[in-house]
Amino acid sequence: MDKPLFSLGVSPTLRLLAVVLVALALMLLDHRFNQLQTLRNVFATVAYPVQLAVDAPIRVGSRMLDSFSQHEQLVLENRLLRSELMELRARQLRFDALQMENDRLRALLHTSTQATERVRIAKLLAVDLDPFRQQIVINKGRLDGAYPGQPLINADGVVGQILTAHWTSSTALLISDPGHALPVIVARTGLRALAVGTGNPRRLSLRHVPPQEDIEEGDLLLTSGLGGRFPADYPVARIVSVEHRPGESFLLISAEPLAALDRSREVLLLWTEPPDSDKAPDEDESADAAE
Repeated sequence: MDKPLFSLGVSPTLRLLAVVLVALALMLLDHRFNQLQTLRNVFATVAYPVQLAVDAPIRVGSRMLDSFSQHEQLVLENRLLRSELMELRARQLRFDALQMENDRLRALLHTSTQATERVRIAKLLAVDLDPFRQQIVINKGRLDGAYPGQPLINADGVVGQILTAHWTSSTALLISDPGHALPVIVARTGLRALAVGTGNPRRLSLRHVPPQEDIEEGDLLLTSGLGGRFPADYPVARIVSVEHRPGESFLLISAEPLAALDRSREVLLLWTEPPDSDKAPDEDESADAAE
């Protein structure tokens, strides 16, 4: 069938113009009289689920990214906090050690204020607690006024005496050395005895005490002052056992040194006599181990 040469319907231009006029009229009507608000609300209500469906993947992806980012940040912060915690713990350990050292030094200083003799703090450089030789090396020597036979004490009691004094250090014999003997007195009764080392830093032996003497566990032993090397009334040890074996002429008595010989880190040098400055230094000179 042949198409007509000219169409008799409405032209597209007129249609477009009509739509534009209708749109302008609706816009003017809505702007002036707000007549299309209800229709707009209906369209918004119908379009809301579609908006949610379109925005859902974007929101989920954004939340997942935020979650991963927060997780990484929390992991990083956790690592930093753990590192800081370990550092603080290490510092705390050091502070605890410094506090304990401070307490020990305070105790030593308190002991030195009570002593009438001149004293000086020395630190241990080496310790030899062999059963046959109980010795320590301290960081004070002849240049500091140390001399052979000089008594050593700490905050708890008598430690020993200098065996050999070098220029900048000294070797000292502990009261627990098997070759060391110290005149002592029982504080409760006034009984005099001789405390001899056993090779064990936690044990001394009292020699030549007859069975009839009044001595008990817990009795405190003090320096007697006899022999002129250790001043009197310095605490030495405490009796831990008293045994009388049949047939023996003397009691078997053990005492525990108060100075904690195997744990001390500082000692006090005690001057009971002025050092002889005119005497030539001799590193081979040693003190008599037994008084």
